[in-house]
Amino acid sequence: MDQLRILKAIATEGSFKRAADTLYVSQPAVSLQVQNLEKQLSVPLFDRGGRKAQLTEAGHLLLNYGEKIITLCQETCRAIEDLQNLQGGTLIVGASQTTGTYLLPRMIGMFRQQYPDVTVQLQVHSTRRTAWGVANGQVDLAIIGGEVPAELQETLTVLPYAEDELALILPVFHPLAQAETIQKEDLYKLKFISLDSQSTIRKVIDKVLSQGEIDTKRLKIEMELNSIEAIKNAVQSGLGAAFVSTTAIEKELEMNVLHIAPIKNVEIRRVLSVIINPNRYRSKASAAFIREVLPQFSTHPDALDPERLLTNPYSTANGDRQTDNKDSKGGIEIDPVT
Repeated sequence: MDQLRILKAIATEGSFKRAADTLYVSQPAVSLQVQNLEKQLSVPLFDRGGRKAQLTEAGHLLLNYGEKIITLCQETCRAIEDLQNLQGGTLIVGASQTTGTYLLPRMIGMFRQQYPDVTVQLQVHSTRRTAWGVANGQVDLAIIGGEVPAELQETLTVLPYAEDELALILPVFHPLAQAETIQKEDLYKLKFISLDSQSTIRKVIDKVLSQGEIDTKRLKIEMELNSIEAIKNAVQSGLGAAFVSTTAIEKELEMNVLHIAPIKNVEIRRVLSVIINPNRYRSKASAAFIREVLPQFSTHPDALDPERLLTNPYSTANGDRQTDNKDSKGGIEIDPVT
């Protein structure tokens, strides 16, 4: 297992030294483990001719199987942790950017009040990467705002969970902030601040605006930023207008530093979905989260029945177990967006 973890770290980091730093071991120890592995298999695993450590064909093959072995071992460790009921264990929740930043922390806070000894990891990534994490068993469940990749739609269970309203925000001192509603034509006069054109929220907004007979190509995108917080700060400073989820601006509305400008006859909403892999063993921690926390935050009219997420061949009536091994001493770990 240690040799496989080292192989994976070198492939990820691109060098023996960075892999050693990541694993908190010495570089000679990493090199020795790789040499021993190559002797056992009688094949070279890395092409050492270049500046970057490149896997050979045999190295790629071993890494492919090695990642599956590591995941299976992690699942086994977590299954054993579950034997202690919920006195420990790990819950791994995935989310896309907005839900991971503004919705999931409240949900995890509620869960931790009830189960303080369970370690919770929150992984915030793109919808695509999050979906693959659930499919590969690296994430127990996730809440996303975009569509599951086509190649995973038969693998994952996707259920509607909540409605997310997306609002047009302006600085409070903007002239249009005094109007009760604004007209569609007013949008073409504004300067917009937005996320990257490939982001899920941007695509949803463009789609809904187009359905409302608004020509998104005529909107003036003044700048593109990579975070909702940066966009909110830019709007507050008077640099432009933006569309954001209302869950992201609750504090700013209370402080009266941002203004929501309703657009006449246009509502922008998207559906947040819960995704799980029904073929993975469901941990007691994830079963408790599904039963006790998810229903408290659901707002979709066709909201999920928690039991639908728990009825799979690898889940018992008590919600026994699923994925990654960590010391079960409580706490929350957050993986940054990459």
